Amino acid sequence: MSELPGSGSLVLYKGGPARVEGVGEKIEIALPGGKSKRVRPKDVRLLHPGPASRLDGLGELEGNLEEAWQLLEGESATLEELAELVFGEFSPASAWASWLLLEDGLWFVGELEAIQARPADEVQAERERRESKAAEKAAWEGFLERLAKKALLEEDRHQLGEVEQLALNRSERSRIFQALAKQERPETAHRFLLDVGYWSEEHNPHPTRLALQGVDPELEIPALADEERVDLTHLAAYAIDDEGSEDPDDAISLDGERIWVHVADAAALIPPDSPLDLEARNRAANLYLPDRIVHMLPPAITHQLALGLQAVSPALSFGFRVDDGGEVRDLEIHRSLVRVSRHSYAEIDRRMDESPFAELNQTARRFRQRRLANGAAQLDLPEVRIRVKDGEIDIRPLERLDSREMVTDLMLMAGEAAAAFALEQEIAMPFAIQPAPESPWTPGTLAENFAFRRLLKPSRHDTLEDRHAGLGLDRYVRATSPLRRYFDLVVHQQLRAHLRGEAPLTVAEISERIAAAGMGGAMIRKGERLSNTHWKLLYLARNPDWKGSGIVVEVEEQRATLLIPSLAMETRMRFNKPPPLNAKLQLGVRDVDLTELAAWFRQI
Repeated sequence: MSELPGSGSLVLYKGGPARVEGVGEKIEIALPGGKSKRVRPKDVRLLHPGPASRLDGLGELEGNLEEAWQLLEGESATLEELAELVFGEFSPASAWASWLLLEDGLWFVGELEAIQARPADEVQAERERRESKAAEKAAWEGFLERLAKKALLEEDRHQLGEVEQLALNRSERSRIFQALAKQERPETAHRFLLDVGYWSEEHNPHPTRLALQGVDPELEIPALADEERVDLTHLAAYAIDDEGSEDPDDAISLDGERIWVHVADAAALIPPDSPLDLEARNRAANLYLPDRIVHMLPPAITHQLALGLQAVSPALSFGFRVDDGGEVRDLEIHRSLVRVSRHSYAEIDRRMDESPFAELNQTARRFRQRRLANGAAQLDLPEVRIRVKDGEIDIRPLERLDSREMVTDLMLMAGEAAAAFALEQEIAMPFAIQPAPESPWTPGTLAENFAFRRLLKPSRHDTLEDRHAGLGLDRYVRATSPLRRYFDLVVHQQLRAHLRGEAPLTVAEISERIAAAGMGGAMIRKGERLSNTHWKLLYLARNPDWKGSGIVVEVEEQRATLLIPSLAMETRMRFNKPPPLNAKLQLGVRDVDLTELAAWFRQI
């Protein structure tokens, strides 16, 4: 059938039937639906010489398909012969029906002039493939229908895994969302999973979105080496922390005029580049979430080394004096043994007039005055503690306690003294530094504190010592939390190497660690901040009648930023006439969107 088609013949054009109306330089064809077109001869293929009286309804014939397939086994046939075998005639209708059989490919393959029957095993395999595909299509359409009705079956849940990957920022595409014409965003996927009941409202996706570890590490822990230690168990040592703290890694003692800051000796079990060190470097810090803690180190290390969890604890102890000007002098660093009792800030705050806390607090105040005189930032912004237990959310303002300020300053003393010691001994360190704000000033009101915080530049770590403007210290290393912060652990590794007469890590090696763990630390802080916001918003969603005060801390045209002290939360509101700075307004909840981490309030 390669000859030029004549008028009235049936031809194939772009996969569909057409009838030839006229032949010239170009062929005029009629298409289904009444349209006509002029085409080149090479654009059509002759199926039947005609006359083809109609195009609609072609192919709607019944024939002896399987019998024809069996007869053609091992043979070759033309389209005309196939039509006669299957339908008993060669007409425009049977020619088109035969072409459709060839195009379908289940029973026959080949070209118009050489059509072969497929082997039985191929036909069976193709049938099974098509049946499977049809079943999949039916299942998919049934799933989408149930999804639209929010009537999912238990077996449907596994299909939503792809939406979960999108919601967790592990994938950028979702077949389900493409089928539903939904925007492929993590927030949209989060809302969808809540809407269909796949996630509960408590599900916090933010740490996973930031690729933070969600479980504690499981690594082998070496035995503590038998090494010489200074026995300081005769000193009363106090680990003071928040109620319910699980990882006390520092404690304080007073020995005459000498202050001791004892720190859990994590580096005794974690030498540089050991598996535990590499794991801690990768994690950067403990991840503190309202509902749980994801540890930087295996929890068994905390149980073994945290101060006060055992009768006697190994420690790295920093002993120093503080002169009348608040300068830290006469530092000693020892591997030690200490006997520690555990206390809460609230308890010690009630005992601040007792010894040794009265003396320690007096010394801490001298040190603090020196820092403030050296430009330390003294921010006074509300903070809250968020705890979630058995699904219950507890949000409490963090009290400004003298005991907390005292312990903070004692820890800063140890960090400043360790930095000075490292510089004197030429020990490379990850120094904590923070540039000074361009226009430093002392804030007073809440609005001024809010504005001043924005002037503060981020702190960072560097191998070159420099000023930490926020703390008012000319040199500083973080040294008192090696169980939960990697850079503190590095400081301990360096000091221990020096005490043992071994070569500490080089400046280049410390730089590598800063590069490796620095970004992880930033992600940890972001994950904690977003997680805290998640639980605050869920608290508001569960308490739609919540009422509280908001303080105006910023005004811009008709918008004002308010700080809600009881939640330590910011919100922006529109006013026809914005209230003045520091005005206190009574607020109620208007709406909450967990997926977008947003809340809206109204004035009451």
